[in-house]
Amino acid sequence: MSTIATTLERTLSKPRQVRLSRRIGSLVGWTLTGACMLVLSVLMVWILVVVFMRGVGALKLSTFTTITQGNGGGLLNAIEGTLVLSAGALLLAVPFGVASGIYSSEYPNSPWSRTIRFLADVLVGVPSIVVGYFGYVGMVQWLGWSFSVAAGSISLAIISLPYICRTTELALRQVPNDLRDAAYSLGANERRVVLGVCLPVAMPSILTGVLLALAVSVGETAPLLYTAGWSNFMWDGRLTHSPVGYLTYAIWTFINEPFASANKLAYAAAFLVTGFVLIINVFARFVLERRARR
Repeated sequence: MSTIATTLERTLSKPRQVRLSRRIGSLVGWTLTGACMLVLSVLMVWILVVVFMRGVGALKLSTFTTITQGNGGGLLNAIEGTLVLSAGALLLAVPFGVASGIYSSEYPNSPWSRTIRFLADVLVGVPSIVVGYFGYVGMVQWLGWSFSVAAGSISLAIISLPYICRTTELALRQVPNDLRDAAYSLGANERRVVLGVCLPVAMPSILTGVLLALAVSVGETAPLLYTAGWSNFMWDGRLTHSPVGYLTYAIWTFINEPFASANKLAYAAAFLVTGFVLIINVFARFVLERRARR
């Protein structure tokens, strides 16, 4: 009789032990998660505060109206070059990225789709300096373009392409199948279903991916050092044989100069890049949340 009671007691005590261990594990997990979030938040706020305080102090009207002159001047040429390079990268990356994402979504099991996904995943993990080296060897030297907007834009497009491709694919996969079935039942062909029904529904998410890819390209330095070079003057409109300035170069080179004027240019450029990236991310979040509410 005592043996049966002991066995029954052990059986009833097991759920209590399981619940206790789960509570302890949950407490430890939430504690570590909160600690990690706190550390990341403190670091992010500290970076933003330092950049914004020093950057705002370095900003003045001449920063936006004059070009870089030695260790001083303004950042008009760098601002223009950043906009030109980013716009060129988007013009090249968006059509190919969206088209690749559409194909991967509509034909998920085809060999080409698996190849596209594999290449996109590989490109995401490739260091940007490797892309810059490829651009230097392939475009600057082999094609003879020299430092130019074309070489820099193509390098940034290569970096942005996998983000746009994968975001487009995931966005199209989230489109309800009922919409597709309804369009097919009305007699629409496959092209019309994809371009006229699915793509407009997925457009907010695709736009978010494009914006995030733009933010990534704006903050790149290494590939542009090998492809775009640097210029203290405004862009002359040529796609090749014409180096161009950009903000990240100003950060990279002027922060190490022993001159206060050069350091101020670096702080101002860091403020502009950080603010631009922050605006892009906030706008992307806004688009996603608005789509979720709808």
